[in-house]
Amino acid sequence: MNFTIDRRLLLKGALALPAMMTVSSTLRAAETGGFTHDVASGDPGHEEVTLWTRYIGPDATGSRLRVEVASDVGFTRMVARGEATASAESDHCAHARATGLTPGHWYYYRFVAPDGGTSPIGRTRTLPRTGVERFRIGVMSCANATSGWFTAYAHAAQRQDLDLIVHLGDYIYESPLDRSDAVAGLAERRGIGPSHEAVALADYRLRYATYRDDPDLRLLHRLYPMIVMRDDHETANNSWRDGAANHDPGEGDWDVRAAAAIRAHEEWMPMRRKNYDAYQIGNLATLFRIETRNLARTKQLDIETALAGASDMKAAVAEFLTGPLQDPSRTMMGKAQEDWLTQGMRASVGSGTKWQLLAQQVIMAPTRLPRIDESWFAAGTVLDPSEQARLKIAVALADAGLPMSLDRWDGYPAARRRLLNGAADANANLVVLSGDSHNAWAYDLETGGRPVGVEFAGQGVSSFGLDKRFHGDPAVIARDFVTANPNLKWCDTSRRGYMVLDVNKEAVTNEWVFLPTDSPGASQPLETFSLSSEAGAHRLTA
Repeated sequence: MNFTIDRRLLLKGALALPAMMTVSSTLRAAETGGFTHDVASGDPGHEEVTLWTRYIGPDATGSRLRVEVASDVGFTRMVARGEATASAESDHCAHARATGLTPGHWYYYRFVAPDGGTSPIGRTRTLPRTGVERFRIGVMSCANATSGWFTAYAHAAQRQDLDLIVHLGDYIYESPLDRSDAVAGLAERRGIGPSHEAVALADYRLRYATYRDDPDLRLLHRLYPMIVMRDDHETANNSWRDGAANHDPGEGDWDVRAAAAIRAHEEWMPMRRKNYDAYQIGNLATLFRIETRNLARTKQLDIETALAGASDMKAAVAEFLTGPLQDPSRTMMGKAQEDWLTQGMRASVGSGTKWQLLAQQVIMAPTRLPRIDESWFAAGTVLDPSEQARLKIAVALADAGLPMSLDRWDGYPAARRRLLNGAADANANLVVLSGDSHNAWAYDLETGGRPVGVEFAGQGVSSFGLDKRFHGDPAVIARDFVTANPNLKWCDTSRRGYMVLDVNKEAVTNEWVFLPTDSPGASQPLETFSLSSEAGAHRLTA
């Protein structure tokens, strides 16, 4: 239903925000019943938003929850009511799509149980339809609970200047808790389960439940609407439409596992069941959310197989680069999604929308591994012969022109050209937001020698990046990457955190916020760094 916003009540709600931020973690009920995992909202439109909670009731058949939306935190000005069902069929997760709201407004919401008990109060926001001068998006990715604390979530939740959170994927990690980079005892201290790799539906559900026990993640969900997408660790590492690098026949049928993983993700996220979508932010920006993992991606190429038995490695690499790698049938998104995105960018520009933002999973820009020398390693590091041999091969492959990773868009160059050509032909102001790499990067994007846009790739919330392997001087490593990649304008390979994209009609500015992850809760940033791109420039500002 439509309603009139009382600005005085909204002001009262803003003043009440600190109280919402300090809701005790003791509100989380025991698994025996009640509201177990706080509230969340997401997938916003101009007049609607998805609301989420989890409730375990006394009746095995499920519980009908009342949903209330108000313009004030005290719920004296109710604007919408509805119902949602929480049952074992959906792991007790309840979704409600609140509609008939006013564009560009903050709201408060809660769920009410049959016995009158209430969930914590959440805050959410619809997307603005007109008159948008500025919009700020917090951008997250790669939150491995075994590697560090979610201080990025805590810091972002304390801010007062964000309009939306976008999570680019790897919201959970399916890995066993004793993976090689796990911080000793951290998963146990945080209560993450199961201990083994998530394979079955019950495993994925438990992994989400224990991740969502994190108070910083719950707080971020409570205070901001979030757009969440899947990357590979929501199913299995380096996944594609018919399998994954970390899936073997002993773990059962891939389709069964993938369906279980996707089902758990859909249950636990405040999102509708749409693989890809577009979000209109007034005439300032169109945000496109795409799917590059399980829907249509063709299998990643294997360079070891391509080079097997080759007597001349350099010649074999050259043949690989001009042959299998350039196959136009190889795809990240599939034709239907490619066409949808191309048409969507064209329509966005044609409508007078200033920016075309592309939220997606893996780095798009071409990236080669630089030459690696002793400065990449901590003083006194002694590599065993096998490590020396692997590094020698990696350097030789990079020198021969092999991209750093074939799991990124570098492994699908024809598909990348199609996407970037579509953006260039539409004269889009393209800004690509990427996750997955765990490190921070800023690229100029071009196609056929034409500048077409920029890419901001985010460091992980907690997942280790290149620092997992290389413990030398990060400034030297970053310099070597920039030197080896002319389109790479800046990078940081050693720190965690999140990004904030600040969009206005003249420019977009991306800020990387770097935070320590060795203890829980919000803390002061170690450092921030910003780069901008002016509208129409299709390049980063020098």
